[in-house]
Amino acid sequence: MANIPADLRYTKEHEYVKQTGADAILQIGITDYAQGELGDVVYVELPKVGAVLGRGDVFGTIEAVKAVSELYAPVAGTVTDVNKALEGDPALVNRDPYGAGWMIKLRAKSATEVDQLLNSEAYKKQIGQ
Repeated sequence: MANIPADLRYTKEHEYVKQTGADAILQIGITDYAQGELGDVVYVELPKVGAVLGRGDVFGTIEAVKAVSELYAPVAGTVTDVNKALEGDPALVNRDPYGAGWMIKLRAKSATEVDQLLNSEAYKKQIGQ
């Protein structure tokens, strides 16, 4: 059974959004369920700081032993930080998807977009938990 924290928001594409407490900065990564489905992550390609993304835009790719998947921006905004630790240790996504395995930080263009994402109960229902 996947770990689905109640304080996060989720997309149907299995990204999560975590409020950081900083001014409209959101931490984004893939869910525990998604990393479990992918298997051992061997490579993560992320955007450059300053990249401007629209909601639903592809912001990178994640490669596992089983598959390669695109990563989608859950909300529109500007990339403020990327997790450089994933370059040397992409398996952080497997070990700690909601902590050390985060992917990008984004300054949201509109705070209300986060409210349109799935809450933990809706995401659990989507993945059949």
